[in-house]
Amino acid sequence: MKEKLQKIREEAMSQIKSSDELSKLNDVRVAFLGKKGKLTAVLKSMKDVLPEDRPAVGQLVNETRSAIEEMLEETKKQLEEAELEFKLKQEVIDVTLPAKRNRIGHRHPNTIALEEVERIFVGMGYEVVEGPEVEYDYYNFEALNIPANHPAKDEQDTFYINDKILLRTQTSPVQVRTMETRPLPIRMIAPGRVFRSDEVDATHSPSFHQIEGMVIDKNITFSDLKGTLAEFARELFGKDTKVKFRPHHFPFTEPSAEVDVTCFKCGGKGCRFCKGSGWIEILGCGMIHPKVLKMSGIDPEIYSGFAFGVGLERIALLKYEIDDMRLLYENDDRFLAQF
Repeated sequence: MKEKLQKIREEAMSQIKSSDELSKLNDVRVAFLGKKGKLTAVLKSMKDVLPEDRPAVGQLVNETRSAIEEMLEETKKQLEEAELEFKLKQEVIDVTLPAKRNRIGHRHPNTIALEEVERIFVGMGYEVVEGPEVEYDYYNFEALNIPANHPAKDEQDTFYINDKILLRTQTSPVQVRTMETRPLPIRMIAPGRVFRSDEVDATHSPSFHQIEGMVIDKNITFSDLKGTLAEFARELFGKDTKVKFRPHHFPFTEPSAEVDVTCFKCGGKGCRFCKGSGWIEILGCGMIHPKVLKMSGIDPEIYSGFAFGVGLERIALLKYEIDDMRLLYENDDRFLAQF
């Protein structure tokens, strides 16, 4: 038995010395000390040794095991140190090289335009109010004086979920909900995403954004509306900007108008940007229809108000002279980096 243990020890030592990788060293450990290893096999055969010889044989087995484990541990440390030194030589860091520049994102053109509009109206005492994008037909149409048979329903190409629920075509429903729940007087703007079944082109998209505003108080007149929008235009496009009101028709306002501003490129002289007219259309507005007030529980004999709506994308396109609305949604980094 002594000769057998000596042979196992010498064989193990030889294989450990020849191991030049940690994986090979582990193979040696398994071959000699594992469950089916050579030294383990000797331990299992101790039952065949004479009782009086077992203490001496057991001591030899333990000495052999300790010697193998000690050499395995020592060789493991040497291989780990050698491996680390090799990695350090291979993975040299040149501290004189310039660092990689972090690419920091920034606000989208729509967000920049929206924040500027909100700043202007909040400065005039308005509140920013939001509402659901999935809306009831009542709030999107009926409460705005657009009954079931009204042609405006067809003109807006609505996405219906069922006969009573739809994707809102405008943010006007937020105005109705505000009239129903907020105390008077009201001064608010309602920005948000809206949806219409439009073909995608340079000026249309099935999903876009609107900013609608509303004021309700005693003795509100069309003069208040004109003054508000004139101040808004000057703040947004420049102090020399003038506004022009053209008669129009909207079911929820009476009288109604579309608003033009003097071209901020040519100052109203006429250029390619304004197609020679000197004016650029920006929004629609009007005095809130008495029927709309009454449907929301407000007495039109005591209170009056005005409302207006502008497309957020239209403001961004005009302000930053972008000629194609699709650029705002294509996520082209070359375009967005300009802002």
